[in-house]
Amino acid sequence: MKILGLDYGDRRIGVAISDAFGWTAQGLEVIERRRDGDEFGRINELVRENEVSEIVVGLPKNMNGTVGPRGEICMEFAEKLRETLDLPVHLWDERLSTVSAERTLVEADVSRKKRKKVVDKMAASLILQNYLDAKSTR
Repeated sequence: MKILGLDYGDRRIGVAISDAFGWTAQGLEVIERRRDGDEFGRINELVRENEVSEIVVGLPKNMNGTVGPRGEICMEFAEKLRETLDLPVHLWDERLSTVSAERTLVEADVSRKKRKKVVDKMAASLILQNYLDAKSTR
């Protein structure tokens, strides 16, 4: 079964998915958030289409390890996913994942316009890959 990784942002949700063995993460898509909450419908479609068994949501913590307002919003989102999809939803420390994704894209000389389109998906991939790596060492 596959694992879905989500980077929950103010305007967009980056989505990544693992391979069937849970070894690697690949960026899947970016979901634009809307006021009607339609992103839950799209996530549900992805879960069904890809036979997802669990979800990992990035939890942005402060550098000192505390959870701030942005982290609390992500925790509420994760709880709503649990209730809506009836799947295990894990929160994973995602400090600097978007910064790391952005830096990688800059180093690869990707234009600003193109970076904006893929940075959330890449951040979701980093979150999911870090989760998979930690899970495999247990």
